[in-house]
Amino acid sequence: MSKQIDITVSVNGLSYTRQIEPRLLLSDFLRNELGLTGTHVGCEHGVCGACTVLLNGRSARSCLTLAVQADGADIETVEGQGSVENLGRIQRAFRDHHGLQCGFCTPGFIMTITDMLRHHGLENDEDIREALSGNICRCTGYEHIVNAVRELARERGPLK
Repeated sequence: MSKQIDITVSVNGLSYTRQIEPRLLLSDFLRNELGLTGTHVGCEHGVCGACTVLLNGRSARSCLTLAVQADGADIETVEGQGSVENLGRIQRAFRDHHGLQCGFCTPGFIMTITDMLRHHGLENDEDIREALSGNICRCTGYEHIVNAVRELARERGPLK
């Protein structure tokens, strides 16, 4: 057994301190230690984007990030974006534009879009498609997702 390390993180505005193994991935920490299962693990190589979270406000692949690297960080997961009873703005746009089917990739898309709308200009469909290019969806064909993001980019208001 390897030595345990203490880490403290803020996740969706709540502080957590845990003892963990140094090799524990951030995705496994969020899912198994904190019970935040909205962060999905697909490829485990950082390619599909399903595990995307915001780490200090920027999108990061949690399957490629060690939890110890997040010590002291502010993490946002899809659970912090809204709930079934009170959907966030991006979740509503996905619903209104039929931007999801099976839903496996949706949390990663929502977190990527949150980062893009906060920090980058999305002026046209080419910008939107480029911003989404790191997330893979096997069900939708992306057109409805692009439509949702197009509407969000036009609005440019608060994300929640």
